[in-house]
Amino acid sequence: MQVPLIAVVFVVIWSTGWIVGKYAVPHADPLAFLALRYLGALALFVPAAFLLGARWPATLRLWGHALLSGVMLHGVYLGGVWWAIAHGVPAGISALIAALQPLFTALAAGPLVGERLSAARWGGVGLGFAGVALVVAPKLAGGLPLGLPLAVNVLAMVAVTAATLHQKRALAGMDLKALAPAQCVGALIVTVPAIALFGEFRFDATPEAFGALAWSVLVLSIAAVTLMLVMIERGEVSRVAALIYLVPPVAALQAWAMFGETLSVIQIAGMALAAVGVVLANGTGRPASAEGCIAANPPDDEDAAETFRRPA
Repeated sequence: MQVPLIAVVFVVIWSTGWIVGKYAVPHADPLAFLALRYLGALALFVPAAFLLGARWPATLRLWGHALLSGVMLHGVYLGGVWWAIAHGVPAGISALIAALQPLFTALAAGPLVGERLSAARWGGVGLGFAGVALVVAPKLAGGLPLGLPLAVNVLAMVAVTAATLHQKRALAGMDLKALAPAQCVGALIVTVPAIALFGEFRFDATPEAFGALAWSVLVLSIAAVTLMLVMIERGEVSRVAALIYLVPPVAALQAWAMFGETLSVIQIAGMALAAVGVVLANGTGRPASAEGCIAANPPDDEDAAETFRRPA
């Protein structure tokens, strides 16, 4: 099975998060920046949902599931990753931790949502992770940080895995036009209090900060999330999850093109290996049903968050 064009476009767009972070330095607290990103996306999603006749959740229980999806997918995952990197976790290590998500998803998809992976697809998942490890290997030389930031980064990876499976089990068939704004609300529910507890309300009114915010809202939160939600309706959990292996290599290529960062032979080999893994992981399997979903797991935001690192 070939990787669909929509997935390729999604990966390219989502990978620009690193560029966003580069331009945002040092003009915002990471959690404050994310909160403004969610608010901006919400301001666009809600009118669009009404204009397009969105079918809103009919019960409080369904509303709760939609909000919980946003809490896990955006609030805990993105917030946790950005906070962890801002407090000392290198972006390369964070990317490697996040790249465990397809492995966790593949392991849990069978017992929880009934998906079964063929041997070839298991091989693809493994190759994809190995490729990501090679891409981020040069960034791992500094060693593995310990303590709370690392634990938060791991928690973020677990949260996006849980969001993936929860969305398939509890939100299958929900109108995507209603789900997107609900997820933004869920993200704000946890992000705003987190700013008060762990960050600061800081956003400098500079062209760089506003430019980064505009890109984050219009391209990352609107265009990319819309593509993600379309893939949620069309793909299996394990198939689409494997696509995140392509994000670190694509982000590395963008950094090379935009900022002149070097790419080693090992990193280039890792990119090729990750691409092969994605193709294999998107091969034939035995899905439990025609409907599936996946929550995107973008290491691009991890790389972007590196730019918000605070001095030790």
